[in-house]
Amino acid sequence: MTRILAFFMVLLAAVCAGADDAPLTDLEQKFQQSLSGATLVGHFTMSSQPTGKLSEERYIISKVTKVSGKKDIWRFVVRIQYGKFDVNVPLDLTVKWADETPMITMTDFTIPVMGTFSARVLFYRDQYAGTWQHGKVGGHLFGKIERRAALPDSKKPPGEPSSSSAVK
Repeated sequence: MTRILAFFMVLLAAVCAGADDAPLTDLEQKFQQSLSGATLVGHFTMSSQPTGKLSEERYIISKVTKVSGKKDIWRFVVRIQYGKFDVNVPLDLTVKWADETPMITMTDFTIPVMGTFSARVLFYRDQYAGTWQHGKVGGHLFGKIERRAALPDSKKPPGEPSSSSAVK
């Protein structure tokens, strides 16, 4: 099972490689900078649970880049910690804009190791909020965007952009 997952991750990385040099508008640059090297820290609800019960969540994002030649597609390199797996995975996600507000849209999107999800997640200033669905289970998610202090390149986790590749 571990070998199959490792092979799948290498294959996925190869398929997703190399398309992060798209020209960016000012809003897109701000979006990329605000999420690259950030962690989304917050809570989620489950529609099947009693109101008021919140579960904690963390999404660690190493890098966000717009995919060249694909309108509205952005590559999110995210850390997935699930069971005994702890991997960085590139996910190509659709980002739509409502004026100056970016929103991730996922409809029946398969995330390796985890399954198929649908979601709408808005980002505004240092906060995020949205809805999610995984099979028959769904709910809301919300929280804040935390940025890590800059680390020297030698201390950065795999997949995180180096100082020389950061947007200035």
